[in-house]
Amino acid sequence: MTEQFDFTTTEHTISPPREQVFGEDVRADARKIVERYPESRSALLPMLHLVQSVQGHVGNDGIEFCAEQLALSAAEVSAVATFYTMYKRTPCGRHIVSVCTNTLCAALGGDEIYKGLSEHLGVGHDETAGTPGEEGSLTLEHAECLAACDLAPVLQVDYEYYDKQQPESALELVKALQRGEKPAPTRGAPLTDFRTTERQLAGFFDRPGARLGDTVDGPSAAPETLRGAGMAEQRGWTSPAMPDDAPIPPLPEKE
Repeated sequence: MTEQFDFTTTEHTISPPREQVFGEDVRADARKIVERYPESRSALLPMLHLVQSVQGHVGNDGIEFCAEQLALSAAEVSAVATFYTMYKRTPCGRHIVSVCTNTLCAALGGDEIYKGLSEHLGVGHDETAGTPGEEGSLTLEHAECLAACDLAPVLQVDYEYYDKQQPESALELVKALQRGEKPAPTRGAPLTDFRTTERQLAGFFDRPGARLGDTVDGPSAAPETLRGAGMAEQRGWTSPAMPDDAPIPPLPEKE
């Protein structure tokens, strides 16, 4: 066991040795990730997802593990892990619930949805209700645009979409998750859990029924999304063709 100081929480923690957390099976997966890239440092983003699939967050041991595997400094790894919000520095729940509170979703009820879930769970942004990783535990976050404005307000569970939500439907969804249920997403693959999703984001498609190139077991598009393209096809609308001799605009001069 090793004693660590977590600078994100100002608390001392006792953790098992890194070799025990990241065993040979995880190190073998790490080597597979590195092999995909011409430069090992390019593998950092999927490597951090691999760490989250093991730990449920990116802890200090995870930072050191990535640094060792990619011949980087801990500072270089930390700079990336703290820049992207998808990497969590404290342990997450069995599921992560992301509520879009960007402009359109907020105006259509996203703020109310987030407020209601926050009050029900008794947690705020990036906080976890229940024991992290255990059944029924949930991490709540408000998210910037989830790229589904045509289906607003939306939220995600483990990055799977639940469209056209209302405060009442979102609350029922969260209650079901707390009971250990996995309601079907509106679009996309069947719900699993946060760590399984993180493993897939690391590039390993070994969850039951999933294959590389065929990992979404449900519809990923909605009628609202395709309506404009459908109208254009029905009415014979096309975009102007680019003339073959169209001039290529020059690049701006450097100052």
